[in-house]
Amino acid sequence: MKTLIAILAVIMAGSASAAADRATPTEAKAMLDRAIAHYKSAGREKALADFSASRPPFGDRDLYVFCIAPDHTLVANGGFSQFVGQSADALKDSRGNSVAEAGWNAVARTGEGELRYQFFNPVTMLIEPKVTYFAKAGTDVCGVGAYDPL
Repeated sequence: MKTLIAILAVIMAGSASAAADRATPTEAKAMLDRAIAHYKSAGREKALADFSASRPPFGDRDLYVFCIAPDHTLVANGGFSQFVGQSADALKDSRGNSVAEAGWNAVARTGEGELRYQFFNPVTMLIEPKVTYFAKAGTDVCGVGAYDPL
């Protein structure tokens, strides 16, 4: 019985630690703001390479920058660089909606926007609420999202 209690304590401590390591939506928005400023100052090619490298300040805990070209190709992805060059339309929320299309629609009027949706969290292995902030950068749309369990 003591062994079972010890195992449960370790699991619960690990879960609390994982939750503490999560970034917040406010931090996601701030990272996007830094990314857009970097895109403008460094230029498209350097910025996209920096975003895909997922190093600070464009990679922090579960936050990373991704960018989508007008043809919906992923041109940067700091969380999953192996997907760069592939169609972003393959990224679907839990209802089957394209996150890329929603991102492009979110920036259509003002150049920035946000999307709230349910998405698979690879850390918890659960479908969870997520918010992604989008902004137009040159010809691309870039985003940063955070799980937002409310």
